[in-house]
Amino acid sequence: MPTPDELSARELDAHVAGCSAAHQRLLADLDGRDDEWCRGESALPSWTRGHVLTHLARNAESHARMFAAAGESREAEQYEGGSAARNAAIESGHARSAKDLVADVRRTIYMLESGWSSATPAVWSGHGIKSHSGGARVKISDLVFMRWRETEVHHSDLLASVSFADWSPDYVRRDLDYQVMQWRARKPMGLTVLPEEALKLAPHDRLAWLLGRLDVDGLAKPEAF
Repeated sequence: MPTPDELSARELDAHVAGCSAAHQRLLADLDGRDDEWCRGESALPSWTRGHVLTHLARNAESHARMFAAAGESREAEQYEGGSAARNAAIESGHARSAKDLVADVRRTIYMLESGWSSATPAVWSGHGIKSHSGGARVKISDLVFMRWRETEVHHSDLLASVSFADWSPDYVRRDLDYQVMQWRARKPMGLTVLPEEALKLAPHDRLAWLLGRLDVDGLAKPEAF
């Protein structure tokens, strides 16, 4: 994934198109889901599908919040109240009915996409503050790819009809290089090559391993995204 300073208008458009398509795949998969399904376990420890869906909705809202602030020449924290407030919102919302959960995901998706469509060049060059990264600043234009990752990966976490093998090839191609770079950054100086077992994996599998979604014999699983 390009760094924020390298992100071109064409790349930004590709990120918007890719994430919008991922949004539609998610919404199509949620059509007709019932309360029992939403209470079922997800791929994430201690989280039901209702937790994942609530997280996706609050994540979309948090991005829309940073976009709105950038439109006023401000830098807003992703979640008002920080990570603690984010976690509390997920806990308080996960047990809602399937109808309410899906409506929340849909509403917040279109809220976020509306923010994208109305963003001016000044907004795209603005910054927000990530709640999970020690208050690190993030460029607004970088948020679209982050949301694309959230949507692709958490869709597969629902353990529905989609797995990591179904992630968009365009998303996999773009994120794989970035995740390899992040993996290298966490390693001691000089350790810059992925283990042989990881290099033998197909791209979707390699990215799933890097994101903590795939166990591979002989490899320690990286920290989950």
